[in-house]
Amino acid sequence: MRTRLKLLATAFLAAASIHSYASAETVLRLDEVAVGEIDPAKASDYADSILMFNLYDTLVQPKPGQSGFDPMLAKSWETDGTTYTFKLADGVKFQSGNVTTAEDVVFSFDRMKALGQGLSYLFGNVQKVEAVDATTVKFTLDKPFAPFLSTLTRLPIIDKKTVMANLGDGNGEMKDWGQAYLSTHAAGTGAYKVVSHNPQEETVMAKNADYFLKVPAKAPDTVRLRYSLEAATVRTLISQGEHDISSQWLPPEVMKSLASEGAQLLTERGVSEFYIKLNTAKPPFDDPECRLAVTYAFDYESGIKMVAVTDAVAQGSPATGALPVGMLGSLPADQAIKRDLDKAKQHLAKCKYKPEDMNVEISWIGEVPIEERFALLMQANFSEIGIKSEVKKVPWALFTEQVTKPENTPSISQVFVNTMTGDPDSLVYSMYHSSAAGTWMSPEHLKDADVDALLDKGRAATDTERAKIYEDLNKRLKDIAPSIFAQDQISVFVASKRVSAPALSDPSKAYTLSGFGFSFRLMEINE
Repeated sequence: MRTRLKLLATAFLAAASIHSYASAETVLRLDEVAVGEIDPAKASDYADSILMFNLYDTLVQPKPGQSGFDPMLAKSWETDGTTYTFKLADGVKFQSGNVTTAEDVVFSFDRMKALGQGLSYLFGNVQKVEAVDATTVKFTLDKPFAPFLSTLTRLPIIDKKTVMANLGDGNGEMKDWGQAYLSTHAAGTGAYKVVSHNPQEETVMAKNADYFLKVPAKAPDTVRLRYSLEAATVRTLISQGEHDISSQWLPPEVMKSLASEGAQLLTERGVSEFYIKLNTAKPPFDDPECRLAVTYAFDYESGIKMVAVTDAVAQGSPATGALPVGMLGSLPADQAIKRDLDKAKQHLAKCKYKPEDMNVEISWIGEVPIEERFALLMQANFSEIGIKSEVKKVPWALFTEQVTKPENTPSISQVFVNTMTGDPDSLVYSMYHSSAAGTWMSPEHLKDADVDALLDKGRAATDTERAKIYEDLNKRLKDIAPSIFAQDQISVFVASKRVSAPALSDPSKAYTLSGFGFSFRLMEINE
């Protein structure tokens, strides 16, 4: 009898241990703005980036705490300037169990170019991609392109066999290229798998136990990424311990309140900037003297105060030019742009338009409430030098339509822009090269031969030459003032104490690639 009781007790303890282990699953809960896109050929926004960096991998990955790239799916590469040849890491498997091959890399590129969406424009200079053998892939460019390695961080590698087995309706051999399937499933090698996906509401992901780079035990077992939660909802959930990381779009006062309650503030910096865009194609900002007048009239210091969260943390820091401080080619922090009303008046006196004849339209994006505050700040600043203005709220969809034509583009627009690859080219070329005019990134409609020449030169130069080229570009842009460089954006995220995210809290482990710090395998959950 005693033996039987001992066996029962042992069995009970074993069962309790199993139950305890099973219930120890850790869950990370966070939010971002909608819509969450999990198709690699269509992903482009911040939420999309978070999904891509967890569900898929790329040939290279950014180095932590410094510029440059480390191997990822590629174990090595070589280049002669116009061709890049990569050797794939041995035996890496997709989540399906299929082994990654050079054909998968070719397929991923061909699919992105065929669909022509998302970030496909980054690869416009690639003539062809070919599989040399099962583990060797070669990219051929039409001319030397210095930022090429950085663009590869935006080419997630897809499991060709899985996609080919799940082609949907469509014309031609490739039908829909697997778009229907990849809108709800992932076909990558990533550290996390899709459990469920609703692009308007929530994506649930689970740890990939077979991930080739290994996922630490303390990384979250399950991740729930929710979309477009109201600020009040996020505030309540974090206060009640039911949410872990907010998006970067919480109002500063909400962040401050949560921080006062003990929440931590995570940051991502050096990858984006807040630009106030001046339409250089119509009066009054077709005159550079008038543009310089408003750049000196803008109150940069008050702009920083508006986005302050605590005495030590703000959602912005002083800008020095078109490139965020710390990026290749940026100007040093001690050259921060400052307000100077005397200079503003001097430049305005040289402008061919009289201030009393101006009524400048200052637009702000309806989905980004903080921009209204900046619009009102500008209105007050400009009135001090005699320029009248009108503040207008513009929905994002209408704004992107308006800016395609200079005559429809507001005199002043406001946008937050981040580098999609970590390289300055992906930030400034799409804003200031004359060939890029007419997109949401380039409502300046700038046409300047010197700017074009420097941007083209930056693409073809060696790494050692590029810093000087982009410094010269920065200075030229400050001289002709197509934009007010309002502030370097610091993305601030409120997080519960149970989360440890070194890439978003320790500069030595931070990445220059926007969103890469949200690789969940780099985080820890401390219950």
